[in-house]
Amino acid sequence: MFEEYLITHCSPTLASLKPASLFLYRFSSGEELYESVAVWDAQFQKKGIRITILREDTETALIYVYRPDAMVRELSRPEIISFLVSTGYQAGTIDQMLEQLRSRLHGSEEFPHEIGVFLGYPLNDVLGFIKNHGSNCKGMGDWKVYGDLGEAQKTFAKFKKCREIYANLWHQGRTIWQLTVAA
Repeated sequence: MFEEYLITHCSPTLASLKPASLFLYRFSSGEELYESVAVWDAQFQKKGIRITILREDTETALIYVYRPDAMVRELSRPEIISFLVSTGYQAGTIDQMLEQLRSRLHGSEEFPHEIGVFLGYPLNDVLGFIKNHGSNCKGMGDWKVYGDLGEAQKTFAKFKKCREIYANLWHQGRTIWQLTVAA
């Protein structure tokens, strides 16, 4: 079941088209959750991918699958650093930044919408979402678009095609390991 979530929600990250993906996973036991994450993290590290739990409650966990090198590049961009600092983050390593995001997910009633930059969404779209409280977007797909709709639609189409190809190959017997592009 965990594998199906990875294929359904993380194919663009596994294919190295996107720096990170996020999904909500309903687990049967804490042991099953931790074992799944540990096993996949150990496997994925060999291909330059990490998997971690950002938040969990009694039945669900928010799972973050990311390419550390790609996220370092993304979070090192001056405009991203400036944005995150303006929202209260301390600049640091990818692990430190994720720990700050994890704290915000646990300690706030409101969802931290800056999570979009941790998923590789365009900064203009993240800022637009925050400013407009999720309303008045130009369009939507994997995220709500406030900036370049044409470019976003091309990206959405690329991600959709990737998900379709990965799902088909997986159902034909390819393993996630075989489908994961090494860093």
